[in-house]
Amino acid sequence: MSLVVQKYGGTSVGNLEKIANVARKVMKTRAAGNDVVVVLSAMSGETDRLIQLAQKAADEPHKSEYDALIATGEQVTVALLAIMLNRMGCPARSFLGFQVRVLTDDAYTKARILDVETGNVERELREGKVVVVAGFQGVDSENNITTLGRGGSDTSAVALAAALKADVCDIYTDVDGVYTTDPNICRNARRLDRITYDEMMEMARAGAKVLQPRSVELAKKYNVPVYVRSSFTEEGGTLVTKEEGTMEKEVVSGVTYDRDQAKITVVRVPDCPGVAGRLFTPLSEHNIVIDMIIQNASIDGHTDLTFTVSRKDISEANRIIAKIAQEVGADKIEVDDNVAKVSIVGVGMVSHSGVAAKMFATLASEGINIMMISTSEIKVSCVVEAKYAELAVTVLHDAFGLGKD
Repeated sequence: MSLVVQKYGGTSVGNLEKIANVARKVMKTRAAGNDVVVVLSAMSGETDRLIQLAQKAADEPHKSEYDALIATGEQVTVALLAIMLNRMGCPARSFLGFQVRVLTDDAYTKARILDVETGNVERELREGKVVVVAGFQGVDSENNITTLGRGGSDTSAVALAAALKADVCDIYTDVDGVYTTDPNICRNARRLDRITYDEMMEMARAGAKVLQPRSVELAKKYNVPVYVRSSFTEEGGTLVTKEEGTMEKEVVSGVTYDRDQAKITVVRVPDCPGVAGRLFTPLSEHNIVIDMIIQNASIDGHTDLTFTVSRKDISEANRIIAKIAQEVGADKIEVDDNVAKVSIVGVGMVSHSGVAAKMFATLASEGINIMMISTSEIKVSCVVEAKYAELAVTVLHDAFGLGKD
């Protein structure tokens, strides 16, 4: 008997008919002799509806109350699935995050999981029940409800799988696996049978919406096999796993893009020790994640410092940076939210030269200007004008031969 953790996203539980389909999939897995823990998102569109209500109630809702509100979407889906399973003759019990006790820090709206207590879940499994857990949510040390950020149900599922030492974590979504790029942009995008944790992590951080980056970090840390599957078909699927010697190391495995980017430039910052720390420490204290950073060469003792953040953080980041920039004597701040990040990812890049040069030349041939560049061992990212994002993805996908044969 194996222990299987299954996660179903919002499109998979969008209405009662789809929840019934999930119930049948769960029962099929259980009938095969497995123990099953199910993690659910809210119905598609429900979290956005709750966010809009909060924003109508107050321009800046109190963050702990905001989390208490938007966590309610998952409460509906887990209860409905448990009701359906019990009606179909499959004993089931639903839990919210605080009932399992998914312990997090108090960084509301983007909390990080500190620990998962498994006693209640294991008790119900021993009694032969399917356990249905609300994803996306947890509880801090003061018993306040917290949420894990967009896509947080992926992280909930992997964290539960790691804590329970599950044999596999199946992530069910509206696509049948991980593709070389967004198939909505490139019709010849190819589904990957398997991908390494590192590649998936970089692709997720670079904009691929299949998995939340933190879920892949957890999967790698605890060696949890993750299988990305479709809720609507039995075919396909992509295994996210550790790198193996038998795995073919393609130079580039995928091309991603991310429109959730905004660029901030602090103009003519004094080029002296401690200034960068003064600029970025307050952002960190407000849990604002910095993606890319570029500092220009010093001229007359001053330099320009440019960085990117998520668009949703742009107002708060601008407010914080404006104050610090004035204190350190910078000239001004420039904000540009009309940008996108395009990236190529592949473990084979470690042992191949000229990959970045090929990327730059391909973009140049289409007249696409590069504003910022960031590299790692297996990723190269470029910030470009937002209007060129899809074109950049298409030409790079072709240039590196990632399409179907």
